[in-house]
Amino acid sequence: MDKLLAIKAFMATVDARGFSAAARSLGVATSSVTRLVDALEAELGAALLNRSTRQVSLTEAGASYYQRCREVLEALAEADANVGDRGEEPVGVLRLCLPVEFGRRVIAPHLGRFLAAHPGLELDIDLSDRFDDLLEGRYDVSIRLGEAAANDELVCRPLGSFQRWLVASPAYLAGPAPLEHPRGLKEHACLRFRYGQSARPWRLSRDEQALELDISGPLRSSNADVLREAALSGAGIALLADWLVREDVAAGRLLRLLPDWQISPGSASNAINALYLPNHRGSRRVQAFVGFCEALLGE
Repeated sequence: MDKLLAIKAFMATVDARGFSAAARSLGVATSSVTRLVDALEAELGAALLNRSTRQVSLTEAGASYYQRCREVLEALAEADANVGDRGEEPVGVLRLCLPVEFGRRVIAPHLGRFLAAHPGLELDIDLSDRFDDLLEGRYDVSIRLGEAAANDELVCRPLGSFQRWLVASPAYLAGPAPLEHPRGLKEHACLRFRYGQSARPWRLSRDEQALELDISGPLRSSNADVLREAALSGAGIALLADWLVREDVAAGRLLRLLPDWQISPGSASNAINALYLPNHRGSRRVQAFVGFCEALLGE
């Protein structure tokens, strides 16, 4: 028995929920799939599938075996890709984790150009503002804003930087007293980004002056575009990345406040970083994407 072929037949049967459908996906006869799965069960000495006239389902042992086999096959595919990924051109699947709005607005509009330049690549992208653990191996590259690597086992490569702007709509600013100094923020409705369960004060600095303010307001969100939309609707003052609101400010939909002050939530930096594992330093896939982001942000 070809063990690898039998495992693939077993997994295809589970995925397709039947021997006939699995056989069609593999391009072989149904009897061949059945024979391979039977031989695998005989070798293991355990039933992997519950069989009925309508469908098949996993036994308890089969469920555990299926999961471990998937991990093994994914690791094997990754090993194959890594061997091919050391050539002249990047090839294989590149798994990325990008911040939600940054990924949508800054990176996604240019992915066509990137893929055209690297036809051997396939991208698998998750959008998340959470700090996912690269050590789990789910991603090849993670782009993070305002934070460096939280683990010294990761490579942290700076790609560029951004600014944070205080913005509000003309409609909102027509109501309260004008904001002429940072201390006046305590008298305004502030729209805040939620960083986990902890609250972050807004830090403002100019020349030799530095202030740290505990601000409050009617809205918190873990999504920056929710805050942007709320600011556009006149709900209050938001602290948002320049790349997110630059067009709104240029069009007059939002007004920038206190432009001569540098502002950040807590100790957060303005850095844009690419994070990846040290064993990906020689990866053509990783190098291609990181270099692309570097050039894009430089533009």
